[in-house]
Amino acid sequence: MTEPTIAVLLPCYNEEAAIAQTVAGFRAALPGAAIYVYDNNSSDGTVAVARRAGAIVRRERIQGKGAVVRRMFADVDADVYVMADGDATYDAASAPRLIAALLDEQLDMIVGSRISQVQESYRRGHRFGNALLTGMLARLFGRSFTDILSGYRVFSRRFVKSFPSLSAGFEIETEISVHALELKMPCAEIETPYFARPEGSTSKLSTYGDGWRILSTILTLYRIERPLLFFGLAGAALLVLALVLAAPLVVTYLHTGLVPRMPTAVLATGLVILAALSLFAGLILDTVVRGRREVRRLAYLAHPAPFAGA
Repeated sequence: MTEPTIAVLLPCYNEEAAIAQTVAGFRAALPGAAIYVYDNNSSDGTVAVARRAGAIVRRERIQGKGAVVRRMFADVDADVYVMADGDATYDAASAPRLIAALLDEQLDMIVGSRISQVQESYRRGHRFGNALLTGMLARLFGRSFTDILSGYRVFSRRFVKSFPSLSAGFEIETEISVHALELKMPCAEIETPYFARPEGSTSKLSTYGDGWRILSTILTLYRIERPLLFFGLAGAALLVLALVLAAPLVVTYLHTGLVPRMPTAVLATGLVILAALSLFAGLILDTVVRGRREVRRLAYLAHPAPFAGA
């Protein structure tokens, strides 16, 4: 049996103060792995420091973590992928444990669920936003992870090569989670320590701005992946509004035989038509989505299970 090839993927933007420590941590934990640092237009010395630390440095010119992840997944070839941030907040020493679980159980993704070691490492607003979005994802898709925004993940080759990354920024973790949930991939979560950033390193995450983008991503993915329910609910809301507007008109008509408020009657009729169109749009798009899901599933199955048959 040959050993699986392992690639450590570190997306970076202005992480001069932390990248050397991050690379050294993963080099010590995974001495046989190839460590890639993908720089995203850093204006400091991130690239030079990463090279001196012994990482393979590549660049992605399109700004945003989603663009970097898309490039990393497309370019790097390995059996197992370990993705973390370059800010030294994730515990590199946990990587062998995560990889062993992925291979032993033939999983496609393991999420490193964060356990904060210090209060400053995980801001209160981020905790609340993560819990809110995690709960929303569970309600929308039936199941979820406890830490959907964790950037510490281990993937199989078939996950990486079948993932159609579309996100631009920090909402990429949400898209990854939804992809796993939609294709019902075998996944797991393992708790890992989460540390404060080293001195001189600052977070690029905006609590409100990126939180709104992540929320928008969940709703957009829900519209795309659950069109029948999404448009059905919209149609039901339009129908209820139409009935509320039409009820007094019907009562008046039954008593007098007249329709005194013609504009309201026209509006109610239009709302009923829109409700019907919304329902039929949902039915048509649901058929399309099922076809797309089958194609994605076939692309996923085109690759063997994690190190199966080795």
